[in-house]
Amino acid sequence: MNLLLLSSSRAHNSEYLAPGINAINETLGNIRNVLFIPFAGVRVNYDDYLSMVQNALKPLGIAVQSIHQFDDPALAVEQAQAVMVGGGNTFALLAKLYQFKLIEPIKHKVANGMPYIGWSAGSNIAGLSIRTTNDMPIIEPPSFQALALLPVQLNPHYTDFVPEGFHGETRDMRLAEFMEVAPNTPIIGLPEGTALRLINGQLSYEGNENGYVFLGGTKTAITPAENLTRLLG
Repeated sequence: MNLLLLSSSRAHNSEYLAPGINAINETLGNIRNVLFIPFAGVRVNYDDYLSMVQNALKPLGIAVQSIHQFDDPALAVEQAQAVMVGGGNTFALLAKLYQFKLIEPIKHKVANGMPYIGWSAGSNIAGLSIRTTNDMPIIEPPSFQALALLPVQLNPHYTDFVPEGFHGETRDMRLAEFMEVAPNTPIIGLPEGTALRLINGQLSYEGNENGYVFLGGTKTAITPAENLTRLLG
């Protein structure tokens, strides 16, 4: 499999997709035509969402079509050279994938080498389930089970920042709750501007700051360029 899972579309005050633009280009290789899945967008029109992605990738000479433009979404996946899945609401995204029966077609194509690039919600669904998303469940998908391209849980936009006077659950507290019910399932926390890459069976962590693995009640730092293949089982 050839995966690029970006935590976010921006980092700090960057332009859209700028933090991952080089990795996107490397992941695609000679492929210059990609299929975009905008279903995580709730407050953005799919045509506008597509334009954002097209503009970001235009300097690379990459042509982008959106799955919402096709009468047969499953056939669009089957014919795609590469798939990109954008961010937004993870529950909305997964519900649409189930609605259009796209889970198995995407898994099949990715298992056979089609590059998969996601950011935020698009990365979240590459894990076992969406049970470690940050998003509000505004819609109920048929299942929380996701693409399971990696045998782990993912937490994009990870931060351990706690505002002064905040009395709700922190991100670490919520991930600790998951570890209580699934102590043998790793969670990878991806701060903004970082990513996971899987190629040739090797999983690596990329970015300019530490990420974290949560497993069995323990939080462990992972460093830039660290090999995480051990988490693949």
